Amino acid sequence: MGLPCSRFPLSHPRRCPSVPTPPRTPRPRPAARRAPVRRRRRRPRWGMRMATALSVTVLAAGGIGHAVVTGLDTGITRVDPFKDMKNRPQAGNGMNVLVVGTDGRDRITAEERAKYRLGGAPCHCTDTVMLVHISEGRERASVVSLPRDSYAEMPEHTDLTTGRRHRAHPVKLNAAYAEGGPGLTVRTVESMTGVKIDHYLEVDFTSFMRTVDAVGGVQICTTRSLKDAYTGLDLTPGTHELDGGQALQYVRSRHIDGAADIGRMQRQQRFLAALIDRLTNGGVLLNPVRFREVATTMLGSVRADEDFGTDQLLALAKAMHGFTPASSEFVSVPIGDMSFPVKGIGSTVKWDAAKAQKLFQSLRDDQPLTPAARNDTSSGKGRTPRAVVVDVAPRTIRVQVYNGTRTDGLGRRADDALRATGFDTTRTPKTGSARKRTLVEYDPRWDRSAKSLAAALPGAELRAVPERGGTLRVTVGSDYRGVTPVRAESAEQPFEAVTGDKVVCP
Repeated sequence: MGLPCSRFPLSHPRRCPSVPTPPRTPRPRPAARRAPVRRRRRRPRWGMRMATALSVTVLAAGGIGHAVVTGLDTGITRVDPFKDMKNRPQAGNGMNVLVVGTDGRDRITAEERAKYRLGGAPCHCTDTVMLVHISEGRERASVVSLPRDSYAEMPEHTDLTTGRRHRAHPVKLNAAYAEGGPGLTVRTVESMTGVKIDHYLEVDFTSFMRTVDAVGGVQICTTRSLKDAYTGLDLTPGTHELDGGQALQYVRSRHIDGAADIGRMQRQQRFLAALIDRLTNGGVLLNPVRFREVATTMLGSVRADEDFGTDQLLALAKAMHGFTPASSEFVSVPIGDMSFPVKGIGSTVKWDAAKAQKLFQSLRDDQPLTPAARNDTSSGKGRTPRAVVVDVAPRTIRVQVYNGTRTDGLGRRADDALRATGFDTTRTPKTGSARKRTLVEYDPRWDRSAKSLAAALPGAELRAVPERGGTLRVTVGSDYRGVTPVRAESAEQPFEAVTGDKVVCP
């Protein structure tokens, strides 16, 4: 991450190579004291900038500052899941974190093993696989659950257990970890989804239980009895406060009904929504002492890539400062065949290739997964406007925004609002000629696209410009009052996503 050498002890000389110091040339003493010469520094990553902002705004509010979180990443066990990786997918917008849950139970006490039915030998495989996408603006988190029994084509690799070289072959997704650890897991998921993974986070049973206890438990609601003899889960209809062990039973249970892993993934999504609700409404992110306690507990037993550390945690915490459960959205990868037979492997879960492709394309494009578009800042809070039906899907319409007013930042706000309702904006608004009325300029060959765009900008003027090309041009005028959500009439949502506020307790 380019951290200064002062962050590392002398036991890590390889991180701080010795550099010969050139001889100093004597200089005459100045008559007056000069300001110290500042060395030019490399531009910091977004994590550094957000970490600094967070320490000033959130943590400093508690009178403690950045020192509260310094050194949190020292408890993380490091892995290198990206070593020697080639031919990776092209990076999109936002940040993608592969979160895997393993069945590690080495630090669990004998009493906890018996109480929460955690006996038996671990399989050294992934029990849970989730792809978490944090939007470019850090205002949305999209969680995609990948069934552990998913049919996967494993790339060529060397088996970590036997040392044997294997050709590409079909497996269940959770076998990638057993054969090749984090590196092969990342390669397999990237190959299946076409989404480039930025960070890797591995959580075991111990980390899970301790984290839930550190936030004070989670609240789960159920309309029917949930009972699983394998995990010991036994919940009556109603609202329940679950501690770490009970929450582990809840997310591990897969013998409650015929839904098996699909039902378990839905419960895992409800748990995550409840955890976000507890973090955001329980004051954890605004209390530096609580934040450090929770972060230290969680990071004490996780494994992550080298670049996932304090700065990323601070950035995510700042991003979640305005989060609510409605800011998160959950979806399971679309399934085509729940019992796809594979010789030598058995029954696997086969994805619906076409629908899955649309899902992962939405992640690469940094688009919301839920069908309802987000409110523009001028639309007010608490109610989402009804989407206007248009002929052409907004995701197929490329738009360049210009600011035709003297209001700083209006072009950016209009670009963000159009992108939030689905339009493929350039994300680089420019300064345009002064206008009172918003103008949409378009090539006559794209007249239907222009009408769909104009529907999102009530009152906008339409102007045909021959040879303009496929990119439509919007010059925002002083009459701009926000963006009206639009959707294509024939558009069918290929996957069912839900926001966290729909699954937490009312």
